[in-house]
Amino acid sequence: MNEYKKIKAKILLVEDNAADIRLTKEVLQERKMVSSLDVVRDGVEVIDFLKKKGKYSNANTPNLILLDLNLPKRNGFEVLEEIKRDEELKRIPVVILTVSDANEDLVKAYNLHANCYVIKPLEMKEFSRIINSIVIFWFRIVKHIQVE
Repeated sequence: MNEYKKIKAKILLVEDNAADIRLTKEVLQERKMVSSLDVVRDGVEVIDFLKKKGKYSNANTPNLILLDLNLPKRNGFEVLEEIKRDEELKRIPVVILTVSDANEDLVKAYNLHANCYVIKPLEMKEFSRIINSIVIFWFRIVKHIQVE
């Protein structure tokens, strides 16, 4: 699996579930796939992070955002809408990573310009495969704008 080690990416994980955070970190650290993985746990914190406000004044600008829909304070749809309205942020790919398989959530996410919509699998092995696939796709296959 040496192909994974060549990928260097800055990912922002927006997730409030501690188990999903831990598992995502384990998958990415095990494969040494990212140069940085930042985690924020609610919909207000993510905007502060992306706009480098307050305690996030030195935050990394991510190359990819993994966004859960079910967040405290502001839900993922509200966050996605704000990201895609912002001239500085709208080009950062946003992958919705959620347990919801509701068609109305899928439609709403794409209407708000999500780059893709992925349903979190319940099985750990499958979750690991999905995270690996997301990173391979966004950093090996897709050509996108590099952020500072």
